Amino acid sequence: MSDPTGREAVAAVWRIESARIVGALARYTGDFALAEDLAQEALAEALVSWPRDGVPRNPAGWLLTVGRRRAIDTYRRRSALDDRYAALGHDLGEGGAASGPVPADPARDADDVLWDPDRIDDDTLALMFVACHPVLSREARVALTLRVLGGLTSDEIAKAGLVPTATVQARITRAKKTLGAARIPFAVPPPAERPQRLGSVLNVVYLIFTEGSSASTGGAAIRFDLAGEAQRLARVLSRLMPDEPEVHGLLALLELTAARFPARTGPDGEAVLLEQQDRRRWDRAAIRRGRAALARAGRAGRGLGAYGLQAAIAECHAVAESVRSTDWPRIVLLYEALGRLAPSPVVELNRAVAVCMADGPAAALSIVDKVASDPALAGSHLLPSVRGELLTRLGRTDEARAALQLALRRSDNDRDRSVLSRKLAALD
Repeated sequence: MSDPTGREAVAAVWRIESARIVGALARYTGDFALAEDLAQEALAEALVSWPRDGVPRNPAGWLLTVGRRRAIDTYRRRSALDDRYAALGHDLGEGGAASGPVPADPARDADDVLWDPDRIDDDTLALMFVACHPVLSREARVALTLRVLGGLTSDEIAKAGLVPTATVQARITRAKKTLGAARIPFAVPPPAERPQRLGSVLNVVYLIFTEGSSASTGGAAIRFDLAGEAQRLARVLSRLMPDEPEVHGLLALLELTAARFPARTGPDGEAVLLEQQDRRRWDRAAIRRGRAALARAGRAGRGLGAYGLQAAIAECHAVAESVRSTDWPRIVLLYEALGRLAPSPVVELNRAVAVCMADGPAAALSIVDKVASDPALAGSHLLPSVRGELLTRLGRTDEARAALQLALRRSDNDRDRSVLSRKLAALD
């Protein structure tokens, strides 16, 4: 009789162990694209076998064993009975299977598959660097990371990115072909290449979290699934690279930002602005984790990077009892440092908000006017939204109304539109 809980077990194990399985298969085959395909084949077989036969005692080992056998089958089909095939067969024999004919039941030897913690860490770290390689487009890096490190299906990634499933599948296929054509090795890059490559990894995790914490489109203000996946990836990365301060800086930023999630939406899902949030609902455990990660970043002695500075800003909010008691002058200084390290019109908009709280809306409006012509903000609702708020505080009602109406027209997120509509109604 079919066991419906078998499919649930497959999903749970895959979400937890997929990165390790793909990483181990990539190490065995030396082919990242093939390893991802083999892992998907093992997953498909589990979806049939586990509900029917029951969940094996070592689910991850079962999936890895099936993946290894599919690798051998692939090389057999390619008539590649060479040293690589012999090495794969030898490795499988060491995993518990007898040499020679492959047994029909993967569960017979899956329990003997050993997971070497050091080797798993190396595989996972290499997987991160490959999936986030700069040779890929940003969209491809995000899709591939969610697939091989997050264990998400193409449908789930499509839903997260609000694009058709076929688009996601095409991006992943194209990404794997690009990696193969560029002959990207499955390995942690040498020390000289890591700073540049690590930046790509951190950026992908940050992009995933940003879309989760402030959904650009749709009806939800927060995409908890995406934000949570980014936090998980950042925690994994902090364990794999404990000596890199920006890894801890990013983790601190994600934890401190996510700590405010419980208070950022009301009972009906409407967005709640910072000054109206009930700070008693903030996640104190997440704040402690974030501050600890920020302290680790600081202890490295190299100064805070862009993510660390943003985390320091988030910490200022986390430790303040109210908006009024927040250390706004310190936040202004941190934004100035961030603007020098990572110049961006969005950073300037955020600095303007902090300047408004520290020195008043007039000083802040001059900052906003300076970045108004930046092409990066063309079509964005952020600039007119901030400008409308500052004009409202200055009592320039007609100008504020025009700015907020422009922001409303540009926004694609239902919750953001609701906030803007409430601000317009307050002006009227």
